[in-house]
Amino acid sequence: MSSNKDLETLGHYIGGRESFGVGIGIDSGETLDVYNPATGKVSKKLSCAGSAELEEAITTASIAFAAWRNTPPQKRAQVLFRFKQLLEANADDICAAITAEHGKVLDDARGELIRGIEVVEYACGISELLKGEHSKNAGPEIDSWSEFQALGIVAGITPFNFPAMVPMWMFPMAIACGNTFILKPSERDPSAALLLAKLFTEAGLPDGVFNVVHGDRRVVEMILDDPRIQAVSFVGSTPIAESIYQRASKSGKRVQALGGAKNHAVIMPDADLDNAVNALMGAAYGSCGERCMAISVAVCVGEETADKVVAELEKRVRALKVGPGTDIENDMGPLISADALARINDYLEQGLDQGADLIVDGRGLSVDGFEEGYFIGGCLFDEVTESMSIHSDEIFGPVLCVMRVKNIDQAMSIINRHEYGNGTCIFTRDGAAARYFSDHIQVGMVGVNVALPVPVASHSFGGWKRSLFGDLSIYGPDSIRFYTRRKTMTQKWPAHGDNERAWFSFPSS
Repeated sequence: MSSNKDLETLGHYIGGRESFGVGIGIDSGETLDVYNPATGKVSKKLSCAGSAELEEAITTASIAFAAWRNTPPQKRAQVLFRFKQLLEANADDICAAITAEHGKVLDDARGELIRGIEVVEYACGISELLKGEHSKNAGPEIDSWSEFQALGIVAGITPFNFPAMVPMWMFPMAIACGNTFILKPSERDPSAALLLAKLFTEAGLPDGVFNVVHGDRRVVEMILDDPRIQAVSFVGSTPIAESIYQRASKSGKRVQALGGAKNHAVIMPDADLDNAVNALMGAAYGSCGERCMAISVAVCVGEETADKVVAELEKRVRALKVGPGTDIENDMGPLISADALARINDYLEQGLDQGADLIVDGRGLSVDGFEEGYFIGGCLFDEVTESMSIHSDEIFGPVLCVMRVKNIDQAMSIINRHEYGNGTCIFTRDGAAARYFSDHIQVGMVGVNVALPVPVASHSFGGWKRSLFGDLSIYGPDSIRFYTRRKTMTQKWPAHGDNERAWFSFPSS
C-alpha cells in the first residue's frame, strides 16, 4: 500500500492551467485528504487555497472578463458546443472520478453527467436567450430598448453529492452570459471539477474565464466577503445556505442559495401501486439517498394503501444490492464519509426512541473486500409521525419513512406545514386529485406520478420556503436574470435645427 507521501496531490485550476498555489494553502503546505468511500482510505491529497490563491483567481478572472464580455454570444456558444462534445467523449473518465470519490454507482454518475450536459446544451442557445427588447416610438420620436449585460466575476460553491451536475447548473450559464467564474467545489470529491475545467480549456475557452479553487470554510468566507465577486450561487444544507445568503448579501452580492429538503410522496388509494413502489425505490435509495430531491417520506392515504405499500417496499428494500459503485450490478454504493454513516445511525436510533417501527434495518452492513467502506443498507420506517426528528430533519441517507393519513387534505397539511418546500409528488389515477394537489401544495417542484420532478434544463430548479434563499432559481430562464443586469436605453435624435422648449413636467408619452 502506498503511503500518503506517494498520493497524487490535486491543485487548483487558475488561468487555464493547474496551479498548486503561490504558497499552497492557508498555512504553507496545507492539504486536505480525499477519501474513497468504498474503501475508507485516503486516495488523494488536495491543495487548500488561501488568500494568495484566491487573489490569483480573482485577478485572472478580472483580466479575462474585459475581453470575454465583449465576445459575441454566438462565439461563446461555439465554445460551449465544443465543450459539450468533449464532455460526451470523456464521459467514462468523468464518471469514474465521480464514483471513486463520491461512491455512487457508475450508472448514477452517468445520469448525473447527462443532466449537467443538458444545461450546457441550453446555454448553447445563448444568442437567443440574451436578446433584448425594443420599442420604437415609445414617445414622440423616442426609441427605447433593453439589453442584458454580464455582472463580472461570479462564484459557485457546490456540494459533494453531485460533483459534476451541480457545478454545471451554474458555470455554463454564467459564462454564456459573458461572466467569468470561480468554482469552489466540495473538498470531498474535487476531481470531477478539475476534469471539467480542463475540458473547457480544450474546447477553446480563454484562460481565466473559468477557475477552480479548493478549500474549506475559510475559502468560502473569503469568496463571500470579497467585493470584486458580484454574485454567488450555492447548493447545500439549509443552515449553511441561510448563512451564505446573509453574509454575501451584506457584502452587496446577488445570491441564490439552495438549501435542504424533506420531500414527500403522497400515495393515493387509486394509485398504480407497482409503479409507485418502483418509483419510490429509485427516489429514496438511489445515490444512497444523498440527493436534495430524494423522496424520504411516503404519505399513504388509507390504512389499506399503507399496508400494501409497506409490504411491497419491505421486500424490495431487503433485496437492494449494496457495494462499491464500480460494480454495475449494485443498486447503492457507500455513503460519502464516516461522519455521514454515524449521523444516519444516530437518526435511526432517534426514530426507534420516538416510537417509529423500523421495518428494515440496514445498519451493520459489511461488504466483502470493502469492510472499511462507509456502507449501510436501505432502511424503512413505518408509523412515522409529524413530531419525529426522522420526519422533521433532512437525514440525507437511504432512509424512507412511511406516514399514514386518512385523506389527501391531511397529507397536504403535513407537507405544507414542513419548513422545507423543495420537491413533492403524488401518485394517483385521478386527474382532479392531481390538479388539486398541484395547485394547492406549498412546494416549488411538483411531480404527478413522477417521483423526482427535477425540471429539464429549459425550466428553472428551485424550492420554496427554507429550501431557497434568494428570488431566483438555478439554471433555465432564471439563470439569465441572475447572471445579468438589465440596462434600458432611451434615445432621441432631434432633426437638425429643431430646438425644443424646456419641459418642467415629468416626461410621458
